[in-house]
Amino acid sequence: MRTYQETVAVEATMAGQAWAKAFGAAMGVISGCFARREARETARELTAGLLLEVHTRNCWTLAEALGHPGPHRLQHLLSRARFDHDQAREQVARMVIDHLADEDVVLVVDETGDAKSSTGCVGAGRQYSGALHGVGLCQVAVHLAVVTSTTRVIIDRALYLPADWAADDERREAAGVPDEITFATKSQQAARMVADALDAGVRARWFAADEVYCGRELRMEIRRLGLGYAVGVPATHSVVDGAERRWQARQLLNKVRPEQWMRRATGDGAKGRRQYDWAWLDIRPDDTPNEAGPQGTTNVLVARRHRYTGEVSYFRCHAPGPVALATLVENICRRWKIEETFQLAKGYTGLDQGQVTCWNSWMRWSLFSLIAAAVLTMTLHAETPATTRRPTRLVPLTCPELVRLLRTFVLPSPTRDREHALRWTAWRRRHQATAQACHQQRHHLYDQP
Repeated sequence: MRTYQETVAVEATMAGQAWAKAFGAAMGVISGCFARREARETARELTAGLLLEVHTRNCWTLAEALGHPGPHRLQHLLSRARFDHDQAREQVARMVIDHLADEDVVLVVDETGDAKSSTGCVGAGRQYSGALHGVGLCQVAVHLAVVTSTTRVIIDRALYLPADWAADDERREAAGVPDEITFATKSQQAARMVADALDAGVRARWFAADEVYCGRELRMEIRRLGLGYAVGVPATHSVVDGAERRWQARQLLNKVRPEQWMRRATGDGAKGRRQYDWAWLDIRPDDTPNEAGPQGTTNVLVARRHRYTGEVSYFRCHAPGPVALATLVENICRRWKIEETFQLAKGYTGLDQGQVTCWNSWMRWSLFSLIAAAVLTMTLHAETPATTRRPTRLVPLTCPELVRLLRTFVLPSPTRDREHALRWTAWRRRHQATAQACHQQRHHLYDQP
């Protein structure tokens, strides 16, 4: 047991050093985006504070944990401070890209939703969200992640504005939505982020996404950018085989003979190696001017079958040249990694807890949350060589364990002295009483004939 403790002690020391280096680098690249030193220092506090041990993360709880007399400094940073958050996002993305320069990158797009209680929140409306498991009042944002064999980091995001929201000038003005922001579909937002990532220097050859992003226009744009793609499609997706006959994906699957299914591993889980049966069939491309497609390209429909339940999923794939099934399977499986980034950002850096209502506030809160998550990921990535020498009965250092170590040895403890707690209790109760009176007065005015 002592050997294990000594190993963990060494890892904790190295993790603290790697965290300090990654956090300093992230704060350094965005330092020029602030007009004042005070806002820069508050941003540093907020980013580190997102990892503190608090029951929920918003301006009130973080300000109390950081020892501030009120939430005003954090609220000012998010809403009114002179801070170019778009440039900061670009700088952090370039830092991550440089960090992963020697690895094979797949660009992965997916969306996530945050439940809201009012349509007054920027972009909030009744819409579908996988995070809510159905239709509900929520904000939906499209995220772009760079995924390698060892690392997954979100480098860009775009808040989706429903058509009715984007056309409502009164709500746009109240939420501070810039005039240049107009309605765009999720696929259009994804295409724009992929193009921006390539312009920023991402060396990617593949794009992966789920069924939401299987539309023909997006696939045409991905091909124009010179990338291959592996996107999920529904069972009813229409494809054309080599004989010019049109089929639904589930119908075309009947052409696969039993011996053509190949079992391939898709990764290691806590309960063992995950394996599925895979098959592919050649299809005609529908996203080029010439339906036959350029010579030498690969256009296939890939099917994945669960080896116990028999459930089948379908993926439409394109590659600029010849490609093996193993490569397609690897890129399809990397799409799942973005779900892990959402779990990290929501569970440890408060991506969905900000309680912000305006455009600037949403953009900045999501930015700082993603910066904190990126720093955690880069810290784990830096620890990988050390963890390969660990005792065989210790699993690699995980993100939850890393956060526990940082909270114990590196990050400041939340402020919990008596006077501070009493002052915050009084502030909250007074603020809530004022808000309650305002709501009652507004409802009374609405009830007048």
